Amino acid sequence: MNSKKTLLILAGGLGSRYKGLKQVDGILENGSPILEYSIYDALESGFSKIVVIVNRLIPQSYIDRLNTISKEKHFELHWVYQEKESFLPAGFDFSQREKPWGTGHAVLCAKNAIQEPFVMINADDFYGKEAYQLASEEIDLHISGSQFGMAAYPLESTLSGNGSVARGICTLNEENYLIEVEEQTSIRRKGDSIVYTENGNDINLAPDVLVSMNFFIFHPNVFDALENHFDDFLKSEPELSEEFYIPSAVQRMIDEKKAKVLVKASPSQWMGVTYADDKSSIKDFLTAETEKNRYPDNLWN
Repeated sequence: MNSKKTLLILAGGLGSRYKGLKQVDGILENGSPILEYSIYDALESGFSKIVVIVNRLIPQSYIDRLNTISKEKHFELHWVYQEKESFLPAGFDFSQREKPWGTGHAVLCAKNAIQEPFVMINADDFYGKEAYQLASEEIDLHISGSQFGMAAYPLESTLSGNGSVARGICTLNEENYLIEVEEQTSIRRKGDSIVYTENGNDINLAPDVLVSMNFFIFHPNVFDALENHFDDFLKSEPELSEEFYIPSAVQRMIDEKKAKVLVKASPSQWMGVTYADDKSSIKDFLTAETEKNRYPDNLWN
C-alpha cells in the first residue's frame, strides 16, 4: 500500500470562455470553489498532499485562504507556477507566445514537487467523492511505473446546456485498457442525439461512450516521459496557439508500449463549468449534495 498519495490540481487556465478565473470562483455561500470540494473528497479518501498548478493571475488572497485551510486541516500543500519558460531549452525564443503550453506542460511543471503516485484533475471539474475512493484503491493495487489509471465518465453526463464542449472519446480493449483517446470538439446535443461536426457533417456519438475528463492516475515515472515528449513538441516548431496536451502524451506512451492505462467508469456524477451560465447548474447540484449530508455547509469548519 502506498502511504502517501498526492492530488495534482491544474488551475493555471485563463478561463476565456468563462470570462474569469473560474478555478477560484466560489460556488455556494461558503465561498469554496470546485477545487476545494475536490480537495475535501481526496482527503477523505486517504490523500494527504495537494499540489496546485497556477498562473500569476491567481490572487494572493486565494493563496492565503488555502494556505490557512491546509494548516488548520493538517495537509501538505504546494503551489507551483506554470511559467512559459519552465522546461524550455536554453535560448528557446518564446517571446511571441501568449497562451500557456497546455496541460501536458502543466503536469510537467510539478515534477520537482511530486515523488509519489498521484491523481491529476482539472480545477474547474467536480468528479465526485467515489472517484477519489476508486483512485486511492487503484494506487494501492495497480499503479506502477508501467501502469497508469483513468476514471472516465459517460459522455451524456458531461455535456453543457450552454454550448458545445470538447471531449476525449475513449476506445478500450476487452480488458478495459485504453487503446486511444480521440479528442473531438463541437460536441453538443442536437434533438435527441449527441453529435460533433467533422468536414461539415454531423457525426452521432453514443450517449454511454466513456470520455476522458482529465482524471488520470499516474506514477511519478510519467514526468521523465513528459519531459522528453515536450522537448519533441518544441522541436516540431508548433504554432503560437498550439498546446502540449496530457492525453496526447499518454497516447504516445501507449503507442510506444511504455505504459498501459486501465480505465474504470467513475461511479460519481461529473459536473463542470465551461461557460459562465454553467455555474447555476453546479450550484444547484452542490446544494442538493449538501442537503443529503454528503458535504457540510462549510467544508472546513
